[in-house]
Amino acid sequence: MSAVASVARPASAARAGQGGARKYLTFVLGSSEYGVPVQKVREIIKAMEITSVPQVASYVKGVINLRGKVIPVVDLRLKFGLMHADYTDRTCIIVVEMALRSTVALVGVVVDSVSDVVSIAAEEIEEAPELAEQEGSGCVEALAKVKGTVKIIVNLDRLFGSDDAEIAAAGSPVAAVMARG
Repeated sequence: MSAVASVARPASAARAGQGGARKYLTFVLGSSEYGVPVQKVREIIKAMEITSVPQVASYVKGVINLRGKVIPVVDLRLKFGLMHADYTDRTCIIVVEMALRSTVALVGVVVDSVSDVVSIAAEEIEEAPELAEQEGSGCVEALAKVKGTVKIIVNLDRLFGSDDAEIAAAGSPVAAVMARG
């Protein structure tokens, strides 16, 4: 996969552009299923010990040391305002590439479980409805109708765009020292 960040295009651009299907990694949070473009995904790992970092937002769980790289970890349940859930054997960390502070960074995103990689045709994707402005509401890129279900396509860059300082702080050199601890 490319080392350059691939920013998801709006649903209208996806329909007008390639005309073909795009691939999404789908995952579960609570009772809903979400998807992110596979181009953003670097790897999927089992939940592992996360080193806490003080004075960051509650949804920033801390950092992990992944083969010598310190990566900040965000719990999407908490970011989306869902109730905390204990981690299970199905809980995963999806390591994604995101645009943070005008650079590309790896960030771990904790999800309840990973479902599948699905191809979604442009005609199965609809614009996200205009919702009241709430924290994180701008992250819904589109809604996809797949096999009688609706999957919420998330734009991770927009989800964390205003919070990149919190995430970057977790991955700072100080946090790197803590992770080696």
